[in-house]
Amino acid sequence: MESFLMPLLSGLGLSGAAGLNAYIPLLLVGLLERAGVTHLAQPFDLLANPWVLLGVAVLGALDFVGDKIPGVDHALHVFGGVVNAGAGALLFASQHGVAGHLDPALAAVLGLVVAGGVQATRTVLRPVSTGATAGLGNPVVSSVEDGSSLLLSVLAVFAPVVAVVLLVLLLVLAWRALASVRRRWA
Repeated sequence: MESFLMPLLSGLGLSGAAGLNAYIPLLLVGLLERAGVTHLAQPFDLLANPWVLLGVAVLGALDFVGDKIPGVDHALHVFGGVVNAGAGALLFASQHGVAGHLDPALAAVLGLVVAGGVQATRTVLRPVSTGATAGLGNPVVSSVEDGSSLLLSVLAVFAPVVAVVLLVLLLVLAWRALASVRRRWA
């Protein structure tokens, strides 16, 4: 049972992290595979290819900077709806390539739903930050998202149970924030 549960929890954590920032968990998983810390089955081991790592790092750096600029961040969130969900699908499926207990297509769909849900929540909440702070709070919110993505990614690999608990906590906090905003605007 543990050989099925841990990859499932790891996949949930990594796809949740991808919903916050697609590039951080992709880069972390690729670097850990390259360093021999983790093992990814084919074709997911391509994440450790130096050219793939370089491409992810460059795109991640551009996203990191762009997400701190009001207006640009909103455009990135629209584009990120596809990128983040796709990264979540890839990361979730990569965790089940090792365990082999879950159909890869089902794993990809689960990752797509988790990352897409986190990304959608993030996209709905960001305009609240923009409106409440005239865009000045967006770099802070973006930095918190990036830090949360990194923390979730590391925990998903090394402490998957903790990662899922943190992911649920973040989603509850986001839900409460959204409910609070709705009450104020109602």
